[in-house]
Amino acid sequence: MPKGVFIALIIVAGLIILIIAGQITFKRVQRNLEGLKDLSIVTPPLSSIKDGTYEGGFAMFPVKVKVAATIKEGTISDLQLLEHRSGQGQPAEAILAPVLTEQKLDVDTISGATYSSIVILKAIEDAMKKAQ
Repeated sequence: MPKGVFIALIIVAGLIILIIAGQITFKRVQRNLEGLKDLSIVTPPLSSIKDGTYEGGFAMFPVKVKVAATIKEGTISDLQLLEHRSGQGQPAEAILAPVLTEQKLDVDTISGATYSSIVILKAIEDAMKKAQ
């Protein structure tokens, strides 16, 4: 077999392996993200949380979030996004405003950034649970 044909076969085989690995990874990411829709998000009773700033986080590949939630006199007085690895989910960062306004985690997710919205809400929930 000529050397050029052998090299071409190796390249084609390598590409096939990369395509299969990419499809497996994509399916895994899709399953992870779809699973987010089944998670419950609960607002802990704010009156039971001592005043202070609490950090929380949540990750579901490929989205990762860390937040700081400040509780003052039984209200969520401030929310800060410390980290948000999201790919295209950056618009979800707008979900902080309705959480502050409504003082609960049961708010509508940001259209087009549903998965990142859910991960941000779960990170806030984690911060509040740590505060109890």
